[in-house]
Amino acid sequence: MAGRRRNLSVQAAPERPTPEGAAHTAADPTERTMREWLPFAGSADSDLIPELGALIPRSRDLSRNNGIAASGIQTLKDNIVGNVLKLSSKPHYRMLGWTRDEAEEWSKANEAEFESWAHTVEADAGRQMNLLGLTLQALGAAFLNGDAVAIPVWVPRPGHRWNTRLQLIESDRLATPPQLQHRVDIRGGIELDRHGAPVAAYIQRTHPGDRFGWHRLPEPYAYDRVPWFTPDGLQRVVHLHDKERTGQSRGKPIVTSVMKEFRLAGKYSEAHLETAVAQSLIAAFLESDLSPDAASELFGANPGQSWKDQLSGYHGRLKGASVIPLPAGARLSAFNPSSPNPAFESFMESTLRQIATGLNIPYELLLKDFSKTNYSSARAALLEAWRYFQGRRRWIKDHWLRPIYELWMEEAAWAGRLPGVSHADYLTNRYAYTRCRWVFSGRGWVDPVKEANAAKIRMEAGLSTLEDEAAEQGQDWEEVLEQRARERRKAQELGLTDLTERPVVHEPVAPAQDQDTPEASE
Repeated sequence: MAGRRRNLSVQAAPERPTPEGAAHTAADPTERTMREWLPFAGSADSDLIPELGALIPRSRDLSRNNGIAASGIQTLKDNIVGNVLKLSSKPHYRMLGWTRDEAEEWSKANEAEFESWAHTVEADAGRQMNLLGLTLQALGAAFLNGDAVAIPVWVPRPGHRWNTRLQLIESDRLATPPQLQHRVDIRGGIELDRHGAPVAAYIQRTHPGDRFGWHRLPEPYAYDRVPWFTPDGLQRVVHLHDKERTGQSRGKPIVTSVMKEFRLAGKYSEAHLETAVAQSLIAAFLESDLSPDAASELFGANPGQSWKDQLSGYHGRLKGASVIPLPAGARLSAFNPSSPNPAFESFMESTLRQIATGLNIPYELLLKDFSKTNYSSARAALLEAWRYFQGRRRWIKDHWLRPIYELWMEEAAWAGRLPGVSHADYLTNRYAYTRCRWVFSGRGWVDPVKEANAAKIRMEAGLSTLEDEAAEQGQDWEEVLEQRARERRKAQELGLTDLTERPVVHEPVAPAQDQDTPEASE
């Protein structure tokens, strides 16, 4: 062992690599294409928060004035949440010491109580939207601004069953007060403890961009410090943002990485359209080879006006097969514009594919154009998009719906509206009581027959359940079974054949239909 140490100690230290011998070409400072690329290695907040003032307005401008950007965000909202938002309560009955039957009975009562709040405007402090509408607006804000913020408030109202309500706050109002800019523990309006956990939020009382609201406050920069958690540990600030890096306090617009491409593609398309419109207004040119002296002798001192006078009688009265007499010495030269540029479509398609990749959705889905896609390609693209949508759904469940559900259930337990659950018991076993599943809008079918047969095969093979298959289509499996049972009883009362029991026929599918063939594309 000693000899080994001695040999290591006498080895010459390796020379420091020269720039030409860098292990990574991407880090080589002498590489011609890389030597001027020297981005600053800042923290997550120092890289992002100072630039939000430019990123957010630009993102909003794209959503207002760029149809593809606006459609892309709407497509994300439609596929991630859609038109369905339903609670399926799944309490952890083993932790609560219940039987499965007791848990099911409690779940039905809990779901009914929750619907009386979530499916009405009682959920909204502004009395305009239900929980689905608030969730769609929050999701859109998270994509557009990078952050969605909601403050749960207690607002009793006559004739209303519930007092817990949500007040949405635009992320512009989540900001550090000017007099607290020196504090390093406040990042983008969020006060953090020494572990990086949020402690409080600073909310500006009016929107900084509201030009009509400054006179309503005694001072233009008035803020409220809102504790992040209640004394019982429930969230008082619901903050939906995508945390990409450790220590990141705020989110960024989803179009950030492709904002430049969006902007330039929009300007290029607009310029191309303006050029095509301008050129469509010109049919031909009148030309003359007469010298100035000959033109003066023939038409006088103003040849142009003379030409105009000779042709004035035909303005607005031209019809098919018209014959236009030309002024003496003139000839008609056809105008053949070079626009539209034949490479315009392929160039725009390439750019839009890059933009679609930056938005994590297929090009066909972004443009709503499946005309060049066959069944196999369309299904593969939609399956890849579905993985992203499922991830975003989990994100919404964990960071938006769960804290809201916990706050609502606290009031339900406090008011004694949940059978057998006291307020103290709920706070002790909050996880067990709030364990649930959220049902969103269904993903639909590309080929209903094939996919319905596939669902049946999965259930028969034990690879899936009716609950899973129903949830994928935005339905509650218990409601499906109960509705089928009611329909069967009604059919029997009327002496009708119950068609719902007819078995699904497994029709053979030709392999060629799933390949990239002309028949499949049709």
